[in-house]
Amino acid sequence: MADTIFDKQDQLDQITPWITDGETLHCVYDCKGAGTGFIAITDKRLMFYDKAFLRKRKALTSVPFGRITSVSSVDEGRGLFGTTSELVVTSGANQFEFEFRGGEKAQSAYRFIMKHLLA
Repeated sequence: MADTIFDKQDQLDQITPWITDGETLHCVYDCKGAGTGFIAITDKRLMFYDKAFLRKRKALTSVPFGRITSVSSVDEGRGLFGTTSELVVTSGANQFEFEFRGGEKAQSAYRFIMKHLLA
């Protein structure tokens, strides 16, 4: 986990026990807004800590890359070449929205996810 990119040590500490043998954790990014506390990206899946899951309960949700059908970068009125801080990940009928603390982190997450989806 020494090469893992992360925003907050406590979030890295929370997710580390959930990483399986043979799985590599790439990044853990803090998110803002209601719901998601943070998002973690491994070489096998997307994981996020959802504070708004099922009415005031908290849940760690995992979505394997094989179940992701699309990743959208939300246009914030600056066109496709502007930096956005929001991504929407679709898996089946579910859409998961993530608002990152900065466009560079959203772009980094997008690249990590797409690298594994296109492999």
